[in-house]
Amino acid sequence: MKWSWRIGSIFGIQIYVHFTFFLLLSWIAVVYYSERGSLEDALLGIFFTLALFFVIVLHELGHATAARFFKISTKDITLLPIGGVARLEKIPEDPIQELIVAIAGPAVNIILALFLYLIMVIAGIPLDAKQPDMIHGNILAQFFWTNIILAGFNLIPAFPMDGGRILRGLLGIKMDFLHATRIAASVGQTIALAFGFIGLFTNPFLILIALFVWFGASQEANLAQVKFTLSKTTISHLMLREFHVLSPTDTLAKAIEITLATQQHDFPVVENNKLVGMLYRADLLMGLMQKGQDALVDEVMTREFVVVESSDKAEEVFSKLQSIPYATIPVTEKGELVGLLTKENIAEFLMFHTAMTERKSRSFFET
Repeated sequence: MKWSWRIGSIFGIQIYVHFTFFLLLSWIAVVYYSERGSLEDALLGIFFTLALFFVIVLHELGHATAARFFKISTKDITLLPIGGVARLEKIPEDPIQELIVAIAGPAVNIILALFLYLIMVIAGIPLDAKQPDMIHGNILAQFFWTNIILAGFNLIPAFPMDGGRILRGLLGIKMDFLHATRIAASVGQTIALAFGFIGLFTNPFLILIALFVWFGASQEANLAQVKFTLSKTTISHLMLREFHVLSPTDTLAKAIEITLATQQHDFPVVENNKLVGMLYRADLLMGLMQKGQDALVDEVMTREFVVVESSDKAEEVFSKLQSIPYATIPVTEKGELVGLLTKENIAEFLMFHTAMTERKSRSFFET
């Protein structure tokens, strides 16, 4: 996610924090400080928020653990002001699986809340359910209510919260993935409008939540449309069939010449009719800076790269393309290089498909 910084990893899962998280820390500090005008209270508020986000990481690890049960890995976890987002390798295709993965997060909070409640009962710590003190109350009670609130908040049926995925999973039992996502996204955006309206007259933080929910729902709906469109075609219909290749013994000067003449940025490197490497634009630029234009392609090319078959489903390859740092994937057929697939090609295919779909819709209404 853009504007996010890596802060570490847990069980091989990268943890990122979004810059808006620091805005939340500032707001929390002001709220705590305004109670008694105490700097100590402000620092306590920041500490509590940092501890809270540790709980949120546990929440997201609940999703990751459930996903791993279905052999789906988690790419990373990003901390946001409204919680966290675990980015899975792929969305479970089975709606029941998506339900289980989505529910796993709030389930972690409920288990933590029950554990804290048990400790409080044993220790004889009172729990005021009518007026819980989230600022000066007992720390165990604060975290008990925090986990209850997190579970309840995440069960709101709106993307990117878990409730949006739970709603889609339930709808997916009776309808296809695309329609289920559209309905869940519409429900989420309606809730976002409600949050934004209420935030205008009460808590401005609700406006920030409304923006995240609105754009989260929109992004989810767009992604579902892309997946649905690509699921109906194979790579052979999307790939570039006319392209230039380089030899390991070619110079970087030749790569520059072809790039300027054709605007092809990434080149398959072929030796004896066998694909042996890829010269990506980043490789070319780094090679020019370190070795100069007379260096050979063999000296700077990438030797480990993703290769797909022309018969592969476009939807699956799209996911691969999103997870690698390159914009081009070589396409082979029975081991022979037959094409190149680029992000630009996929974007153009989707653009043309959308235009044709809109034309069909207009023709339907005109008749």
